[in-house]
Amino acid sequence: MKFFVDTADIGEIREMNEAGLIDGVTTNPSLILKANRPMRDVIAEICESVDGPVSAEVTALTAEEMIREGKLLAGIASNVCIKLPLTLDGLKACKHLTDEGFETNVTLCFSATQALLAAKAGATYVSPFIGRLDDININGMELIADIRRIFDNYDFETQILAASIRTLNHVREAALIGADVATVPTSTLRALVKHPLTDKGLENFMSDWKKSGQTIA
Repeated sequence: MKFFVDTADIGEIREMNEAGLIDGVTTNPSLILKANRPMRDVIAEICESVDGPVSAEVTALTAEEMIREGKLLAGIASNVCIKLPLTLDGLKACKHLTDEGFETNVTLCFSATQALLAAKAGATYVSPFIGRLDDININGMELIADIRRIFDNYDFETQILAASIRTLNHVREAALIGADVATVPTSTLRALVKHPLTDKGLENFMSDWKKSGQTIA
């Protein structure tokens, strides 16, 4: 499973990329707001920092304007993936942009049938939101499983990008089900590294090494 980091913080992105932990980046208008810088500058800097796709989201509501904005965003860098909302206009824009060779990420997906439509529109990625479903007492992981089965039934090439991940268990379950990508905040990536037994084992090793009186040099 690929990992995309869900942030517009260039420092965090560079750190995770240097560790070899990420395959791409996702952004949205809320993350751009937190960055407190011009959107084009933020996207350009992110694209220079990673080799993988960088999702940049349109803000228009009509297909015509989404297409126009999407092309402007794609002009920032060759690895921009145009992010579109899962609305009828968003699907129209997705079909048009995909037919012209652009990568697309259809976001705000909350049902398997929505994901099916995104795949039929040719989306490169579809982003089902796990955590937001959990918030209203619907099992978000069941949605990932349903989409995986549907896509496998018909050999759709659209990749499942598990989004709105809130817990480490979400990551584990998404991987077990077969999500192609998980997009996570940097705090989740850091937490995935941690385990109390790893820390305890390292502490013991360092203590024993110190007692040995040796050096590697």
